[in-house]
This record gives sequence, structure tokens and C-alpha cells, in this order.
Amino acid sequence: MVACEGFSMTIEGFEFFLSSDENFALKKNSFYNNRRAYISNYACFIRKLLVSLVPVPSYWVVPDDASKLADFQKIIKCTSEFEIVLKEMMFISASDNKDERLSNFAENVEVHFASRKKTEILAKARNFLLQCDFAVLRCVVSEAASQLMALVHRTLQDVCLSSVKVALEFYHATRDAILLYEAVIPVKVSLMKGGCIERNKGSSMALTRLLSHSQRLSYLSQEILGLAFEYRSEFPSAIREHAVFLDMAPRFHLMAEQVLQRQIQLVIFNLKEAIDGADGFQNTHQIQKFESAKFSIDQVVFILEKVHIIWEPVLPPSTYKRSMSMVLESVFSRMTKDILLLDDLAAEETLQLQRLIHLMLESLSSLLESLIVVDQKGTSQEGFAHPLDDLIPSLHKTRKVADLLDMPLKSITTAWESGELISCGFTLSEVCHSYLQMEDFIKAIFADSPLRKECLWRIESANF
Repeated sequence: MVACEGFSMTIEGFEFFLSSDENFALKKNSFYNNRRAYISNYACFIRKLLVSLVPVPSYWVVPDDASKLADFQKIIKCTSEFEIVLKEMMFISASDNKDERLSNFAENVEVHFASRKKTEILAKARNFLLQCDFAVLRCVVSEAASQLMALVHRTLQDVCLSSVKVALEFYHATRDAILLYEAVIPVKVSLMKGGCIERNKGSSMALTRLLSHSQRLSYLSQEILGLAFEYRSEFPSAIREHAVFLDMAPRFHLMAEQVLQRQIQLVIFNLKEAIDGADGFQNTHQIQKFESAKFSIDQVVFILEKVHIIWEPVLPPSTYKRSMSMVLESVFSRMTKDILLLDDLAAEETLQLQRLIHLMLESLSSLLESLIVVDQKGTSQEGFAHPLDDLIPSLHKTRKVADLLDMPLKSITTAWESGELISCGFTLSEVCHSYLQMEDFIKAIFADSPLRKECLWRIESANF
């Protein structure tokens, strides 16, 4: 029987099972002499044999590669022919579908293959997420994120080689694996937020962990965005228009931005606590107060340098520039605000405040220079001052405050009337508030005199 031989060549276990019966040859000869007796005695055995065979192929007959599914059509044909012969020999029922288990299994091999592979894909994705997720590669993407996308790419390559049934299952498997990652990450970040990060807000580990989450989410967003475009042309035509990933990418981008903003706010909080130690930069002409303010500035510089060391090698240049500018703006704006709110300054106090500002600017010079990096090769924009002033509006204002602390009253008044001070950070929407600041600032530095009254009147009367 060709069908039987074809099937036995494909499923070696079937031939082995039959040949292991020591009376098989005798029963086979008996069959030709007495067919009815043989059928009667062996029909039950064949049914049980077929039932026992069905689970076996799932381990070694179902292909483990999508490219081999096309070759399985021959096996399906042989299996069907084999069952037809068994029905003709009355080994199995011609009317009972339960006796067609083997052919049903073979005909649904694509479903079995897709189901098994989908389970394997999700199991691998789950294992990636359960492993340590903080091991960072040179490309600054976690091993879990990298392995997940490698798994997704391999699965989509299988989609391109598969039938519609299998391709559809694989497509959903890739989406499920990505959605699994999306579901797990917020939980991990939440646990971190409630754990070591809250207990040790300024630690490098806390900053690195949050940053690594942000970067891998950003990486996944970019990867997901290109999946459909990369593979759609090779997808089976029936699912080509329905296979989309575009809906998932924005969610990962939003999550990445939220995690990054959480870290930025964490850094700003640490900087605020450090500046609070300066007690508003009051009475810096006193040695103890000056040393306290200087220590606060040293803390600010230390925090910023640590953040710079963590962020610059990891973040894309544009993201690094934006993020570092935000934290620097919080420092300079706070320092400028505190100094402008001081009253009744002694001459020595103004010099000490100027010294503190220069000390901080000098300590942060290398960090400020890093902000002009516009690409991974370290090329710089022309015009160092202007880009920095755009990125950190309060920087120019802080420098000008340092100058004002040592400027004559008439020069300050002229700078205000000419609009120079407005260009240094006092925007048009801040004119009224800026006037009050300047008035208090002048009163704090200069004693009451006809000249001071005249200058204050000129500042108040200035029309922008």
C-alpha cells in the first residue's frame, strides 16, 4: 500500500510500533488467508493505535520552522490516503469522524504549529521581562528590550514565509509580546519609585534605572514604528492591510517621555533641596553664611555633574540638551530669584554674592559646553553664547545679575532704559514684575538719596 508506506516513512514511530509486535508477521499472513477474522480481531487494536499516535506527532512531526510547512502537504495527503485504505479494510469506521483523528491532526498542522510557536514567543517574552532588566548594552538599550525586539523580528520573518492562518497567529503573537512589555514596565517603574528611588533619591542607581526605562521605551517606540513598513510588502496578501503596529508606537513614546520627565523632576527636587541650604543667599558677608551658601553651590554642582555623567553618554543629543537645559534653568532661575529678593545689602555682601555666582558659572563651564553638542560625533553649533541663552533663558540673566552687583546706579538705570536688561531674560510679559524686582534690588544695594529716587523714577517711567 503506497499510502501506508508513505505515512510510515514520515512517522517512523508507527512502523516501529507495528514491527515491535512479535506476532505481526504471523497475523499479516493470517490476514490474507482469512480477511474477515483478521479484521474482527485487529480492528479494535488499530483504533487504539491511531488514538495513541495523535499526541505523538505534536512533538516531532509538527515542523519547528515556518519554511517547512509547505513540505507538510505531502504528509497530509499520505495520511488521508492511509485512512482511506484503513476504512476499505474496515479497520476503522467509514462514518465515524472520531476515527479520522490522524488526518484531522495532519490537516490542522498549521494551527498546531502556530499555537505552539505563539506559546513559545510569549514564554520567551515573559522570561525576558522576568530577568534583570537593568543590564545596559553599549547601545544603551536593555538586554530585555533588545531580546524582545529580536524575537519580534524573527517572528515577523516567519510571518512572511507562512500561510494566512499561521501568519495571522504570528502577527497577533508579536503584538501580544509587545503589549506584555507595555504592561510590565509601569509596574517595574512603580515598584522602583516606591522602593530604592524614594529612599535614596539622589543615588546614581536610581537615576540610571529610571533613565534606562525611558531609553528602552523610546527605543521600542522607534522600532515598533518601523515594523509594518519593514515587513508589510512580504506579508501574505490577506493580512497585509490589517497588520499594523502604528497604534502602539505613540503609547511607548508617551511612556518614555513620562519616565524621563519623572527623572527630570527628581533631579530638580534634589537641586531645590541643595539650594534651600543657602537660606536665600542672605548675609553672605558673614563667613559662616558665605560658607553655607558655598557648600550649597558645591552640592548643586556635584548633583549636576553626576547627572551629566549619567545622561550624556546615554541620551540622544537632542534629548540630553533639552533635559539638561531644564534642570539648569531651574537652578539659575532659582538663584537669580533669591538674589533679586534680597534687601539692604552691604557692600561686601554684593561682592560675595558676585563671587558665588562666578564660582558656580566657572564650576559648570564644562557642563555648559556639553550642551552645544549637536550630534554623536561632538560637532558644535557656531555661536556659543546665543544657543545657550536660548536653551537656558535664566543663564544670561544670572550673568547680568552678577554684573549688576558691581555696577554704578546710573549704569543700571541706563541698561534698564535701553532694554538691555529685558534682553537678558526679563521678557515683555515680566516687565511689571521685573520693575518691582529692579526697584527692590536697587533699594537693597544703594542707600536712599536724590540720585536713587531719580533713577527709580526713570526705571518706572521707561516705556518698552
